[in-house]
Amino acid sequence: MTVPRGADRQDAIADAAIHLVATRGLRGLTHRAVDTEAGLPPGSTSYYLRTRNALLTACVRRMLARDVTGMPPPGADPIELMVAMVAGLARQRPDDLIARYELSLEASRQPELRATIDEGGRQLRAMLAQLLDGIGVPDPEAAAWPAAAMMDGLLYDRVAGAGSTLSPAAFEAGVRRSVTALIGGLRDGR
Repeated sequence: MTVPRGADRQDAIADAAIHLVATRGLRGLTHRAVDTEAGLPPGSTSYYLRTRNALLTACVRRMLARDVTGMPPPGADPIELMVAMVAGLARQRPDDLIARYELSLEASRQPELRATIDEGGRQLRAMLAQLLDGIGVPDPEAAAWPAAAMMDGLLYDRVAGAGSTLSPAAFEAGVRRSVTALIGGLRDGR
């Protein structure tokens, strides 16, 4: 196995940390555990990320980078784009979802982490507002917040609620119904 260097090593560290948060919780996240999980020499994580808060922040930034690069290309049907975002994230990145909720709760006690999460949320809502603007939703910036909250609620339910018992097809069908109703209501100004 080739040991990653530079930015690749930092991504490997963040990926390993996200996996640890998802599988072991925040108590299982240590610099040593990340080194082991990433297959890196001891001390690698602490070289790049000296503090626990720096490690938590790296997790948030890595997930945001994946969210942004994982956005479906513009031009498709907005309902299909939003369904693809939710169903795709639930299917392809369940560790990110679990880690996101763990880190969000931790951020309620750590203002620095909260600021990083809030900034990422603003970026994602701005992208969602552009999508909503493109389909004629009145006041798309204001509409992006409840739309993002609904999508996040669907994802949370998939990870930690009754939605976790649904088949992938049933979950996607439920997401499609919810997004269709949301878009219809937003277009009508309801």
